[in-house]
Amino acid sequence: MTRLTRAEQQRRTHDHLLAAGRQVFLRRGFLAATVEEIAADAGYTRGAVYKHFGGKEGLWLAIVEADADTHLAALGAALGTATTRDGLIAVLAGVSPADEDAARWSAAAAEVLAATAQQPEVASLVAAVQQRHDDAVVALLTEHSRRLGLTPALPLHQAVVMLGALGIGLALRQTVAPAPDPAAIVTYVLGTVFPAQHHSPAGARSRT
Repeated sequence: MTRLTRAEQQRRTHDHLLAAGRQVFLRRGFLAATVEEIAADAGYTRGAVYKHFGGKEGLWLAIVEADADTHLAALGAALGTATTRDGLIAVLAGVSPADEDAARWSAAAAEVLAATAQQPEVASLVAAVQQRHDDAVVALLTEHSRRLGLTPALPLHQAVVMLGALGIGLALRQTVAPAPDPAAIVTYVLGTVFPAQHHSPAGARSRT
């Protein structure tokens, strides 16, 4: 067998901890998850988590950033297939709190917000990661709403914040008092954000 270099070993440990952290956070939520459990699932000691990520909060942020490019690429590709307003809404409503893993992850994200609210340094890091993601989503929605001649009912940076908050809120509700059709709620709200266009002039521009 080829012997791994130190850098390769470090990368493998890093990746194993990311994968284990993702599964433990989904399974246990952020608050109940422990560094010891994550390390054990990955096959390492708790010291490995602290060495690579500084703790549970750092691991969460690393997972979010590692997944961001993949998620944004998938969203961009899906939006590119939309040829109508209804198609765009269907894409955006496609991952909703009705998806069990998405609901669990959104619930864990809400726990992160609550847990870090009184930790200014960590909160600023969480906010920066969220802002980068929101900015990328706004850019995608601007591109595709313009392509489809849609004029959003409110600035897209506000819409993205609202939709994110709605997703987290619905996810939390699903854990205690499930709504009968959360996807329908998301679809309705998206319909108000992207209202049907009547005799929209060519080249209509969306507000951002």
